Amino acid sequence: MNSHERNSFFRQRRAVLAGLAGALVLPRMAAAFDVPEEPRLARHDYAEVRRRFRTKLLQKGPAPDKYEPLGAPAGAEKIFYRSGYGGELELAAWVSKYKRERTAKPAVLFLHGGNAMGIGHWQLMKPYMDAGYVVMMPSLRGENGQRGNFSGFYDEVDDVLAAAERLAHLPGVNPQRLFIAGHSIGGTLTMLTAMSTHKFRAAAPISGNPNAFRFFSRYPQDIRFDDSNRHEFEVRSALCYAHSFKCPVRVLHGTEEAHFNDRADLLARRARAAGTHIETETVAGNHTSALPAEIAQSIRFFHGVAA
Repeated sequence: MNSHERNSFFRQRRAVLAGLAGALVLPRMAAAFDVPEEPRLARHDYAEVRRRFRTKLLQKGPAPDKYEPLGAPAGAEKIFYRSGYGGELELAAWVSKYKRERTAKPAVLFLHGGNAMGIGHWQLMKPYMDAGYVVMMPSLRGENGQRGNFSGFYDEVDDVLAAAERLAHLPGVNPQRLFIAGHSIGGTLTMLTAMSTHKFRAAAPISGNPNAFRFFSRYPQDIRFDDSNRHEFEVRSALCYAHSFKCPVRVLHGTEEAHFNDRADLLARRARAAGTHIETETVAGNHTSALPAEIAQSIRFFHGVAA
């Protein structure tokens, strides 16, 4: 993407945001701080940090991306789950159609890319179903016209945790064999969720960004939180809590995403120092073209962990 296209993309994002949420003033973050090459390793467990910390949103409104209606795609059923304080948010999710059997089935919670869920995301899920998994893809707060305030990699983790609870209690699903994967923004949320709970047997973040400092320096228009507080960036950065993974992890990205190499390597070094089983893998392709092969890699990883 050249500079003209990038600027056009940003203008379109801002126009969508204005149309959905009213006139919002962009945060002052763009040049407010230096992006650390290696954000500090925080001392506390991420799950414990989440219990104590509340993000401070300076702007409240929906997620910034254009969206489609959330009617169930072919091969899926639309269900709902509750999230937020006191369960005040009722959010939609798609679940693959499956037949209950005598032996409960393993399941994959897959977190879509971008800030809206669409049919194209679901069409990538067939390999998981063919491999015998029940698949659930949740929409998150503020997405696709739903209630809730977009926070960017923080309150959305609560939604993912709530979706995992819903998946674990679906009839015929084995709650001891839950896996989590996600792409792009969903890959980042996969990392943060895998640090927040022991529910998952394994996690496969795909093209996720473990460094929120870098992410938001590239997409400052997505900041809704108090960007004068560096800790707001740290609680959105898996690099800062790499010791907190609570299941085996395989970090995947495309060979044409070289900008992820140093972040993935640092994440793995920090996680291994804490005794985590973590692997990194590059797959031929770019941010989107590598995804089918990365999904296949995640299935092999999940099979290996569950063996």
